[in-house]
Amino acid sequence: MAVFRSGLLVLTTPLATLAPRLSPILTSAAGLVSHTLYVHLQPGMDLGGPAQPQASPVQATFEVLDFITHLYTGADLLRHLDVRILLTNIQTKSTFVPVLPSVQNLAQPPEVVLTDFQTLDGSQYNPVKQHLERYATSCYSCCSQLSSILLYPDYGTGELPVETPNASLPSTIRPASPVARSSKQPVRGYHRGAVGGTFDRLHNAHKVLLSIACVLAQEQLVVGVADQDLLKSKLLPELLQPYAQRVDHLSEFLVDIKPSLTFDIVPLLDPYGPAGSDPTLEFLVVSEETYRGGMAVNRFRLENGKEELALYQIQLLKDQSHGENEEDKVSSSSFRQRILGNLLQPPDRPELPSGLYVLGLTGISGSGKSSVAQRLKNLGAYIIDSDHLGHRAYAPGGPAYQPVVEAFGADILHKDGTINRKVLGSRVFGNKKQMKILTDIVWPVIAKLAREEMDLAVAKGKSVCVIDAAMLLEAGWQNMVHEVWTIVIPETEAVRRIVERDGLSEAAAQSRLQSQMSGQQLVERSHVVLSTLWEPHVTQRQVEKAWTLLQKRLSKTHQTKN
Repeated sequence: MAVFRSGLLVLTTPLATLAPRLSPILTSAAGLVSHTLYVHLQPGMDLGGPAQPQASPVQATFEVLDFITHLYTGADLLRHLDVRILLTNIQTKSTFVPVLPSVQNLAQPPEVVLTDFQTLDGSQYNPVKQHLERYATSCYSCCSQLSSILLYPDYGTGELPVETPNASLPSTIRPASPVARSSKQPVRGYHRGAVGGTFDRLHNAHKVLLSIACVLAQEQLVVGVADQDLLKSKLLPELLQPYAQRVDHLSEFLVDIKPSLTFDIVPLLDPYGPAGSDPTLEFLVVSEETYRGGMAVNRFRLENGKEELALYQIQLLKDQSHGENEEDKVSSSSFRQRILGNLLQPPDRPELPSGLYVLGLTGISGSGKSSVAQRLKNLGAYIIDSDHLGHRAYAPGGPAYQPVVEAFGADILHKDGTINRKVLGSRVFGNKKQMKILTDIVWPVIAKLAREEMDLAVAKGKSVCVIDAAMLLEAGWQNMVHEVWTIVIPETEAVRRIVERDGLSEAAAQSRLQSQMSGQQLVERSHVVLSTLWEPHVTQRQVEKAWTLLQKRLSKTHQTKN
């Protein structure tokens, strides 16, 4: 059977009855759609009647909100699939009457329409499929060659499902008022509201938060996207998507699920953001994790003469397949951890010799380059330590010895004639002009020594070579390597390690880091990123993963050339 890039799933079974059967329905849909799956809720719709069915409003109740959460929770097991629940026909209890578009344009026009509707004979009944295709094209922009498929999950009885009268979904939404609520209780609509977050690598937990906010808002939704100082405390901030990229993904998703709303996407630069200052806002959607922040926003508003916002707290989505050191909730930080060891961008060094594949290993001081280099050596790589090459260059009779002494004077020498690197360091540290004089002498010499070592690696039959160099990019040595691999750790951890390892003060350690490229700058020019933040065995798994993926790339390249 053909697999389509994008599809539309029309759910016609009543929500309470459908909830336990979502998993097989989503699994079936995932087998037919490879990328984007739009979900259209139309419980109770009959595709088998004589007349063509029309889209009708669905009353927004807490059951509907809970169903949205449960559907995204189930979809999280299908991470290759971008699921988007369309909210255009879901209406709150309010005096606002949104204008439904005649035909909604979706970012990915569906190529196939699927439904859980069952025919009495249990077959791919043609009139039903024709009704389904016409219904889909009357609501959404679809591919001109739209295909239709009836999904039949194994309900266990072979009979049409019967709605359980008192069935209700587990509660996942907590409104501002703590009073008990019925699942059938209508949800109030508001003119304007807000929601905030980092929204890195938009995932299903984000989609729940955004979808609930979109159901509640009838005119405008203000979306705060964390930026600048609010990102510093994030895990692996170097791997965060750029602000503009996060906004683009967010905007596409929001316009897809509810185009009738106006969206104001703004940078979130402090904990309060627009929610704390905008007097026209009426509600704020938060997660269990950020509920206290929502309470703080309301205290801030009261202190500044503004009305409190109605708070809607969303239950966290549990990550059923989280790994060691990952959070048990669906989170962007876990997604960033899973990127470690992967190839982030394709290498492009066709001019380098093909007999030896060279990796440049770099990272800020204290990041753990030496330990990672040793792990790569244990896996079979030939290691070139730029620090050792530097010692050779500075040694009496070495290629950099005489030029350095001539440039900086004999007073940088020990009594035995060797260069006192501490004295030399104090001469150039913090002085850009002096530093450039030194690096202009030393860096080309080390590069030449590294090339000699690479020839030695080939002679020893090695296929992969690693240049371990803190100043790899500053020195321009990326031109000697096929891929740049960077080790990242938080600056606070780097300072702690430098103080412990080198006996420096915290201020001196921070000064050392400030003289280097930041982790963020290094990552932007890297092909693979690793981190030594966790226990040694976690680092080992990352290195083994990166090494295995590298071997696959090399094998594929070799096969292509042959």
